[in-house]
Amino acid sequence: MADLSTFKKKNLGTPPSLNDAGNNLSAPEVAPLDDSIDGRSLKKTGRTEQLATRVTAEFHKKVKMLAARDELKIVELLEKSIALYENKHGQL
Repeated sequence: MADLSTFKKKNLGTPPSLNDAGNNLSAPEVAPLDDSIDGRSLKKTGRTEQLATRVTAEFHKKVKMLAARDELKIVELLEKSIALYENKHGQL
């Protein structure tokens, strides 16, 4: 068996009397409000569905370059492309 007598005992002292202790146990707990806004909530776009497809390396590079040139996300470039396509060929 392990010899537990070698462990250091933590001495917290004697607990305070009931009169010295506050009555905060009966008070309701109020959590502090966190009014800070994290970066994720500022970036919310409402896009929840994934769209994955296989493309050639050239096409992928072109899409990334076009998006970077116009400071767009790839999804924004795709949305603009769909809008232009629908203007030319009609909407669904």
